[in-house]
Amino acid sequence: MNKNRQGTLTQAQATQTHRANMQKNLQRRLEAARANGDEALIRLLEAEASYIG
Repeated sequence: MNKNRQGTLTQAQATQTHRANMQKNLQRRLEAARANGDEALIRLLEAEASYIG
């Protein structure tokens, strides 16, 4: 199992951290697509957001 500065992560903690990181990354990508006016990418990222919840 991977270790962090506080010690060993449980599977549930790792899953929660992974999900939070995916959502933050998706939000960053969506903001960039909106800033660039890329409507096709915005639709794809919104669909991805719906999929991952």
